[in-house]
Amino acid sequence: MMVDQLSRLFSALTDPTRRDLVARLTAGDATVGELAAPYDMSIQAVSKHLKVLEQAGLVSRTGPGHRSPVHLEAQVLDLMTGWIERYRRQAEQRYRRLDAVLAAMKDPAAADPSHIAGEKSA
Repeated sequence: MMVDQLSRLFSALTDPTRRDLVARLTAGDATVGELAAPYDMSIQAVSKHLKVLEQAGLVSRTGPGHRSPVHLEAQVLDLMTGWIERYRRQAEQRYRRLDAVLAAMKDPAAADPSHIAGEKSA
């Protein structure tokens, strides 16, 4: 089910270190050692973060061990983006309706169709 996968994806990204790992992997594949280098944590700790990302489907490894490259599964980001985009469009529609209501409150004549040029009242 898509919702379960989305829950795993978003849950995996709640940690700032994991978000940073994903951001760094957008530049290309890297080994666990390369990914661990800038952090003040052990390779084992970084491996645990990568395991969470892997279980969520965000990354994959081409083989076992710390020397095998870690690969970002970019198509999974498309799933997240599609879900976010759907709700962003709905929010934009609500904002447009609110803007129209606010405009009508400022200028009641604009909301009255009988004031449109070319129309005659009966």
